[in-house]
Formats: sequence, structure tokens, C-alpha cells
Amino acid sequence: MAIDMKGKNLVSIDDLSREEVAQILETAEIIKLRHYSKESQPVLKGKILGMIFQKPSLRTRVSFETGMIQLGGEAIYLGPDDIKLGQREATKDIARVLSRYVDGIMARTFSHDIILDLAKYASVPVINGLSDLLHPCQILGDLLTIKEKKGRLSGLKLAYIGDGNNVAHSLIFGSVKVGMNIVLATPSGYEPRSEIIEKAQVDAKKIGSRIEIIYEPEKAVDGADIIYTDVWTSMGFEKEKEIRKNIFKPYQINQDLLSKAKDDVIILHCLPAHRGEEITNEVIDGPNSVVIDQAENRLHAQKAVLALLL
Repeated sequence: MAIDMKGKNLVSIDDLSREEVAQILETAEIIKLRHYSKESQPVLKGKILGMIFQKPSLRTRVSFETGMIQLGGEAIYLGPDDIKLGQREATKDIARVLSRYVDGIMARTFSHDIILDLAKYASVPVINGLSDLLHPCQILGDLLTIKEKKGRLSGLKLAYIGDGNNVAHSLIFGSVKVGMNIVLATPSGYEPRSEIIEKAQVDAKKIGSRIEIIYEPEKAVDGADIIYTDVWTSMGFEKEKEIRKNIFKPYQINQDLLSKAKDDVIILHCLPAHRGEEITNEVIDGPNSVVIDQAENRLHAQKAVLALLL
């Protein structure tokens, strides 16, 4: 049975039911199929998305803007100099004013509190395009990619190697919603936040998924169907770059680590990649890598979100 998601926010995958996640993925599959069939899909004709950016972006901006156009709508880019969130104007005022102009708001911010304030005060759907805590749209595209490549999601093992950052947090939430098992190998002191694990365990217990935090990459990739990594130094942590490079060195995805996983394991990276750091050229350009398909699926997953929410 279809679920009416009109007017709903997408702040976190944890806020979605299992059925809503399934509906987004199924809608994305239909939208992608119709896209490649050259079928017009003007489901958002007359709709406008306001896009707030505090951080630079390639995939988020282009995929959302392209998605709106392909669905018959329009998008307005609002960069750091256009809206100085919390500086020039209070976030709640921005949310209320934009709600009178546009049909939805997508924001890519530093502080997660900004996303929460936008969602609290806006009267139109708010979509988290990325915050320092979560990256839900990325993971919806990832789940679509895994489903395409593996034919299923439930029961698979995903090994995440690296920093317990916003991508890791949303991967945890996303994995347990679809019945995947996730093991995260991080250096000591760089684990995902405990409150994220605690919240995700609620869904994990219901569906029978496993969440494991360990410190040995080799153990994590043993029997893995998917290996996922991200940059060691996210935006906002640039001062820690040299320290992190030394600490994370044993967590590089290279051919030696890859050989310890299944032969048909797929490699995911949310991009941009720091080649030669968290992943080698040999692996990211190799036959197990699906990172470009993964990047494309941001477009189709987000189109599904836009079509369902706006």
C-alpha cells in the first residue's frame, strides 16, 4: 500500500519508517527506469525548490537542481553569500519567509541544529542535503546502488572503514531500516556517536540486523558484501588533517584489504575521494568499484524524495 509522504521532512533516515524507506527506493527505481526510457515525468511541474548551501558542492547541488528540472520543476541556488544563516538573519525567519516563496527547502549546512530549526519553523518540506551529523540523501542513493548490484538488501554485510562521521551515522540508520548488517572499523576515538548507535539499535532489534563497532579493518571486511569508505578529514576538520592521516593510515582501502573480502564485494565511496589516502587508485578504478553508479543514483534517489515529499 502506498504511503502518503506529502509535506514530510527528511532530516534523518531514522525518522522514516521501514515502509517509507522502501517506498523511496521503489519510487527511485521507477523514476530511473522511466528516465532511461526517455519518458517525460513532469510530476513537479510548477514546483520550486529553494537550495541553501553553506558548503561547496558538486553532487548535491547538481543532482538536486537536475532532479527538479527533470521532474518539471525549478530550483533556486542560495549560496553562503546569499543567506548567512544565523548571522544576517535568524534561521527561523529564513525558514518562515522561504516557505512563502518555495515548495520545499533543501539545505547543506555545517551545524545539524540549522537543519532542525529549518524543519521546525518551515511550513514546507525540509530536506537534509548534508549536515555535520547526518547525510541521509547520500545513503538513500547508496541503498539504491546496493540493491541494483546485489539484487537485495536484507541479510547483506556492509563493512564501513574509516571515520565515524555523518556518512557513517546515516549508513547505520539506513542499514538497519532495510535489514542489512553493518560493521564499522574505526580508529579508537573516532567511533560513531553513541547516541546514534543507541537509536539505531531500536530498529536493529526489531528486524534482526546487527551493528558492530570494531578496530580491525581486516576483520570488518571478512565476508563483506559491500566495503564503504569516506575521506578521513571531513569539511570543518581541516586543521586535523595531518594528525588524521597518520592515525587512519592502517584503514586504507587497498588491494591487500580487498583480497580479504568476498570476490564479488562492491566498493562504495560517497566522493569526493582523496586518492592515495583512504582509498588507492587501483581499488577505486578497479572492477569491484561502483562509485560512479553510486554517484548517479544520488540523482534518482533524490528525485524520488522530491516527488514523494513536495
